[in-house]
Amino acid sequence: MTQFFTGLTLYFCLTLLAIGGESALIPDKDSTKQKLVTFIDQNLTVATARLEQAVNINSGTLNLAGVKQVGQFYQSQFNAIGFQTHWVDGQSFGRAGHLVAEHLSKHTNAPKILLIGHLDTVFAPADAFQQYRPIDERYVAGPGITDMKGGNSIILLALGALQASGTLDQLSIKVVLTGDEERSGEPLSKSKAALIDAAKWADIALGFEDGDSDIKTAVIARRGSVSWELNVSGKPAHSSQIFQPEVGAGAIFETARILNEFREGLSDYGELTFNPGLMLGGTEVEYDEQSASGRAFGKSNVIAQTTKVTGGLRALTPDELAHAKQVMQNIVQQNLPHTSATLVIDDGYPPMAPTAGNRNLLALYSAASESLGFGPVIAVNPRNAGAADISFTAEYVTMSLDGLGLMGSGGHTKYEIADMQSFGTNAKKAAVLLYYLSQHKTDPTEL
Repeated sequence: MTQFFTGLTLYFCLTLLAIGGESALIPDKDSTKQKLVTFIDQNLTVATARLEQAVNINSGTLNLAGVKQVGQFYQSQFNAIGFQTHWVDGQSFGRAGHLVAEHLSKHTNAPKILLIGHLDTVFAPADAFQQYRPIDERYVAGPGITDMKGGNSIILLALGALQASGTLDQLSIKVVLTGDEERSGEPLSKSKAALIDAAKWADIALGFEDGDSDIKTAVIARRGSVSWELNVSGKPAHSSQIFQPEVGAGAIFETARILNEFREGLSDYGELTFNPGLMLGGTEVEYDEQSASGRAFGKSNVIAQTTKVTGGLRALTPDELAHAKQVMQNIVQQNLPHTSATLVIDDGYPPMAPTAGNRNLLALYSAASESLGFGPVIAVNPRNAGAADISFTAEYVTMSLDGLGLMGSGGHTKYEIADMQSFGTNAKKAAVLLYYLSQHKTDPTEL
């Protein structure tokens, strides 16, 4: 109950900020902000060197040893600024595991902040793209440099600044760096447990992905991403008998009906999108889930007996997702003669809805940016923000914000390039945001 009231109070304070501007909530303590900025400026060269070290350790999701090595590399840095750390072993969900670091304030009413990053990348050890490589004075290429080892480095730099300025103890902070963001371990109940447990503890969640790679934006909403699988059966027979009462329409026609009705029923619903990515149909079908590939056999004079379709579904809110699931299941159950169908929708990534709390947190982040002379920050169009680990925390915290990491382009490709000008800038913005959060009043009557 105490956590509820603390979160509610903080929500109230940030609502006042959104109405009244920065001065409505934050005392003018330029000396503290200057300490944060000075620390980051003085330590940027060291932080950049450490970022290079992290990028040069291959940590493709299934390179379990590499993921753990990166985790240990960050673990020593958290220990150095006074955080307690531990490694969550991932054997039970088929991954390396997660790094958890925490620093709990002595003040019982200190805001509880969850900071989120991830250790893994999409680049396997055999990939040709393995090394940190400066392009010019501003840009650097490297596997996972923006997604998201740069974000992890910004977390450490911002927290180091808070410690040096003497304000770290005004916050209780937990950091979770997951080892399976790019390819989630299963079951999700185990692979996401450390993240969700931290979210249940926290008031606020901050994610350090690179968002849409625009330093003038941050993420207040992410569409959830779930996968689905449709299996359809029909009655095999000679094609000359198709549509006859005793034979029916066959599996492929039933599949076409279902997919078209999905399109008609959902294509204009909110921010929802859905896509059938693979379809196999015929007399015989074989599908390999690991490689997302398969084969089908059929003849033009034989009515198809079976089809399989796999696809994805993205929704902005839990209500959108629930509505889509119900509509799709209803369509699947209205079968053509002599056909049957089943639809399985996985859990996947839940939506991070654009709540009022998230908007108020963005207003505070924008105020921090403007106070530093970097200009305002606006919300990313949710169509431009993919799913991320913060989505698993959104329903448990009062407010969330993501996209605070290192900006760049070409993520998930050999052209992944970081704009290093954003490194110090976003570290300063994150540090000042955390400082602002540390200054909230715990008693609404004081406002």
